Amino acid sequence: MREKGLAGAGGAQGRDTTALKLLFCELEKHLKSSSGASVVAIDNKIEQAMDLVKSHLMYAVREEVEVLKEQIKELIERNTQLEQENNLLKNLASPEQMAQFQAQVQTDGSPTSGAQPPVPVPAGTTQVLPSAQNSSSSA
Repeated sequence: MREKGLAGAGGAQGRDTTALKLLFCELEKHLKSSSGASVVAIDNKIEQAMDLVKSHLMYAVREEVEVLKEQIKELIERNTQLEQENNLLKNLASPEQMAQFQAQVQTDGSPTSGAQPPVPVPAGTTQVLPSAQNSSSSA
């Protein structure tokens, strides 16, 4: 309402009003752009912080992956060793020993849980130890 009064008062006042409006618009643009610049600066800092967090996380994940790869490699080697040991023990065991072992597994669920007397070992063969039987139970 005030602007109408100023504009209607005469040509000089109308030009002043237009100049004031123009000045106000320019000032408003400047304030918006400077606040926009600060928003952009804050956004950039947030992005930098997120990139830093991301790089630290990626480093930690890569490190953990390397540790897990090494553990997997060791477990594969151990599994291969136990499979070879299991096959060897199966080949060295007599049919009677294998039958007794299978019977123990079926009745007790564990080859070492029964307190049965040891089976006599024929000459020239290796006796199957309880610890070796545990590793062979996976076959």
